[in-house]
Amino acid sequence: MRIVVKVGTSTLTYETGRMNIRRVESLTKVLSDLKNAGHEVILVSSGAIAMGVGKLGLLERPKDTPGKQAAAAVGQCELMYVYDRAFTEYHHTVAQLLITAEDVADEGRRENFENTILRLLSENVLPIINENDTVATAEINLGDNDHLAAVTASTVHADLLILLSDIDGLYEKDPHRFPDAERISFVECVTPALEAMAGGSASNRGTGGMVTKLHAARLAAEAGVETVIANGQDPEILYKIIDKEDVGTRFAAKG
Repeated sequence: MRIVVKVGTSTLTYETGRMNIRRVESLTKVLSDLKNAGHEVILVSSGAIAMGVGKLGLLERPKDTPGKQAAAAVGQCELMYVYDRAFTEYHHTVAQLLITAEDVADEGRRENFENTILRLLSENVLPIINENDTVATAEINLGDNDHLAAVTASTVHADLLILLSDIDGLYEKDPHRFPDAERISFVECVTPALEAMAGGSASNRGTGGMVTKLHAARLAAEAGVETVIANGQDPEILYKIIDKEDVGTRFAAKG
């Protein structure tokens, strides 16, 4: 299988903005194991701005664009350093791709993006993709990285898109406010009614929320890619997702 895995800031970091080392080590171990099993893996990773905030010792995430860009410039270095060191322990090579909205909107540049990823996969390299927050101004601009992950999955004709977050999946009402909320296991089609149930970001470290994940799932479905939204607290959930166990919320692909 060709799998695109997106991890959000809240999955990778603590409230302090510092890297959650135990979780990142678990994530890289599982992804390495999936590659060892023969799967092609592409990682779309948020976290640069939050890690920059932590490394710079800021009390909160900057609200101005230059501040976010500066934090991203600092944090992206540390993010890739951690990934490179962790994956190297399992004998896997990684590559960094920093993308802006224009890179996927323009047909020619999007084709170059596709060709680069496919070549990296053919060389058994694990591509790690993030939005280029140091130059992007529109989210700081692809809607967290959910949209970017969906675009990536559709561009490279992935078999599966997995969006890992801090929630177990899509619920019929907000589980943070209603303890009796029930998880929706399977969605045939993303409808306006489903989108109306989605709220904002549950974390002050990230920019996405359930609504961006639903948009991503719809985009992927239209490209024939199945999507799963699940909790990334324990990265070993990836094994269960690939084995089609009932975890998270699975969205059917069209066609």
